[in-house]
Amino acid sequence: MTVQDPATGKTRFVVVPASYVFLLRESSDGAGTEVLLQLRQNTGYMDAHWAAAAAGHVERAETAEDAARREALEEIGVADLDLRFATAMQRTAHDLPIDERIDFFFTAHAWSGEPRIVEPAKCADLRWFPLSALPTPVVPHEAVVLAGLRDGDLPGLTHHGF
Repeated sequence: MTVQDPATGKTRFVVVPASYVFLLRESSDGAGTEVLLQLRQNTGYMDAHWAAAAAGHVERAETAEDAARREALEEIGVADLDLRFATAMQRTAHDLPIDERIDFFFTAHAWSGEPRIVEPAKCADLRWFPLSALPTPVVPHEAVVLAGLRDGDLPGLTHHGF
């Protein structure tokens, strides 16, 4: 995305930052790590796809961690997350003017409150899935991160769409 700098008149490149939270837990049956995913609806982006339980744009003067905590409270009603940085992803779609992004992915194994659907107009379902048996479809760039979490080889910086 580009904008014109009012001070110089020059066109500047703008990157949109977002934060994502994957809540993780060990399954009760010993099958391994599970992740909480939401089924998107009525958002205009990747509806009918499974996605991070909580995610959204980083607002002005807000850190990526603060955005992750805010989104988790707003979207699934949990607080006091023990956030762990997972990866940053530089992402583009070339043909969409807003889709030049930097995404910050976090995991949390501990939090307060019971995850629930807080925004039913945007979330059709909220479920735990084994990392080894994810539903389909998953938002493509998030699937990259989930695969890295599953395989234990997620680099600190990832890319998607290049």
